[in-house]
Amino acid sequence: MNLKNLLAAAFLILCLPVLTSCSEEDNAVEEYPNWQETNESFYQNLFTDAQQRAAAGDNSWKVLRQWSLQDSIHLDADDYVIARVINQGEGLQCPLFTDSVRVMYSGRLLPSTSYPTGYVFDKTYAGNTFEPNTSAVRGFMLSASSLRDGFSTALQHMRVGDRWEVYIPYTLGYGADGYSSGGIPGYSTLIFDITLTGYYRNGKLMEGR
Repeated sequence: MNLKNLLAAAFLILCLPVLTSCSEEDNAVEEYPNWQETNESFYQNLFTDAQQRAAAGDNSWKVLRQWSLQDSIHLDADDYVIARVINQGEGLQCPLFTDSVRVMYSGRLLPSTSYPTGYVFDKTYAGNTFEPNTSAVRGFMLSASSLRDGFSTALQHMRVGDRWEVYIPYTLGYGADGYSSGGIPGYSTLIFDITLTGYYRNGKLMEGR
């Protein structure tokens, strides 16, 4: 099943209970009905599909173990992040957990009742078009406590110039509680469009080659 079909299936699961989730006293419709099941089903299916693609030699798909887990530990799908390569950069090395990174990104959720392409909860650029430019770059310490494990995991596999679409399970994102001030409900799969523009190591900016 391709990604488009997976997203469509997730949206269908989400929409099934909408008619019964309305109150008889008002017209309110739940924004994220059946959200846990929708996200868990979507991620498990995507994980299986990405594994098969990678095993078949498709280098545009990557299945990445959470950075802090040992190889000897038996893992489930939600201990990994999944990445689809959009553009491949020319950098020769990847950031370490102790480095600071410079990135451009947007982050969204799976489709929901009012957001058929997914609610965009954060982005570094203005407007609806991803156009790389200096003003859109933000910096982060990979070891910052506020950074999600899934986000840090993906960046430690990226090279300067890489642009990836990254799928993070809720266990490596905002968990079962979500992030209410950011408009992210619990059990949310996070979908990031990330470009790594550079990173600092020992005070030196590493860009390109």
